[in-house]
Amino acid sequence: MFLSRRGRRSPWRRWRRARPFWGGLFAVLAGAWICVLPLAPLKIMLQQGVAGIPSVLMGVVMIVLGLTAWFSPAQRSLAGVLTTVIATAALVLSNLGGFLIGTLLGILGGGLMFAWQPSRAPRAPAPAPAPAPAPPPQPSPTVHQDPQGAQS
Repeated sequence: MFLSRRGRRSPWRRWRRARPFWGGLFAVLAGAWICVLPLAPLKIMLQQGVAGIPSVLMGVVMIVLGLTAWFSPAQRSLAGVLTTVIATAALVLSNLGGFLIGTLLGILGGGLMFAWQPSRAPRAPAPAPAPAPAPPPQPSPTVHQDPQGAQS
């Protein structure tokens, strides 16, 4: 039974380890947290007015950046930097960055995305170098007759 459970989780583990999973997850959570606060009850949204629009936009962009890190790991550096910048901007523009929770999650996620490196496959031992081939034999110098008779 243990082997069958292990076999089912293996593709998930491979997928998760082949990308900045935790950084993307923290970015998605931060974006959702920042995005949810202005959308909470209708009374709060009516009082907040136009100021809720940057919160929703920043939250959606952070969610997209987290998903970008998952599905396009080559773009992880840009996504990490942008997530950190947007999370920092949310501190000023969006209810103290989701009451600091969204900002902290965003900075953590952006840092994890930026710092993540793909794991390298274990290298096979290098084969022993083949001995260098022997240089071809040099022909012995031949003596040519001087047509003018200088060599005697």
